[in-house]
Amino acid sequence: LCFPVPFLVGFSTSLPVSQTPEGVSAQPKSQAAILCPLQVEQAGLYWYRWSQQRQRFQFLLFASPLGTATYGANISQDKFSVRGASSYSLHISDLHSSDAGTYYCSISQSSQLLLGSGTRLTVVDALPVPPKTTPAPPSRKKPTQCVTKSKATDRKGACSPLVWVPLASGIVILLLSLVPAAHRLHRLRRRLWLRIHRQ
Repeated sequence: LCFPVPFLVGFSTSLPVSQTPEGVSAQPKSQAAILCPLQVEQAGLYWYRWSQQRQRFQFLLFASPLGTATYGANISQDKFSVRGASSYSLHISDLHSSDAGTYYCSISQSSQLLLGSGTRLTVVDALPVPPKTTPAPPSRKKPTQCVTKSKATDRKGACSPLVWVPLASGIVILLLSLVPAAHRLHRLRRRLWLRIHRQ
């Protein structure tokens, strides 16, 4: 059974039908699964496929709460199967490129078919490789400068003991060497004073 688009598409935005995931990619010969949880009790669930190439909906199967399934024309029972009762899942095996399309679960309500949000199935030869996460380069830390004693002396300047201790010692030695000279000068001045007063 193939239904035209206007028959299936007139529905409101708040629907009791949801689907997960929104899209799935799989390789040929593999399988895919589409989940359709129902928020209300239903007498069964319909599955359709929208073919972008053929521009039409194709009826796949009807799953009853008893676990039986009624398939559409030319639909392989080995390829499509439904599991569950309140939360249905459509399983598609032995994938080929012709299986690509958007799959819809649907319920019948007030003589209308209400479609789910849709799951886009893409059949690709190779799945995309997730990008490799490269570790962040290590932060370059500035080398720690070790302050040596010579640098410490240069920074402290004249206040360093290594500078003023020898300087003070030199001054003391100089003063001590001036004591005998001062004593001799004092004796010469005294002799000169005595000679002057004798005359």
